[in-house]
Amino acid sequence: MSTVAVTDATFDAEVKNSDIPVVVDFWAEWCGPCKQIGPALEELAAEYAGKVKIAKVDVDSNPNSAAAMGVRGIPALFIFKDGQVVSNRAGAAPKAALQNWIDSSI
Repeated sequence: MSTVAVTDATFDAEVKNSDIPVVVDFWAEWCGPCKQIGPALEELAAEYAGKVKIAKVDVDSNPNSAAAMGVRGIPALFIFKDGQVVSNRAGAAPKAALQNWIDSSI
């Protein structure tokens, strides 16, 4: 499974109403650090398939979701479990650090 593109219109259905935990990556095409963690998130999406969903929200195209979450800088990552934020972090990180963060939060 790969990452899921989420929009303002699909945010509640894909994230808040998900049956499994969701990692949400708020990113933009012009953001260098966002591009750095992109491949790691794709790999993690495959590794966690069926257990954790990895969703990506382009903040330029979907400003409402980012604003609702109080995103001030990107990349901004949030973990939702049962519709609630259980953890969040900002900035790029290596795959191993992201994996440890996800594992400790779910």
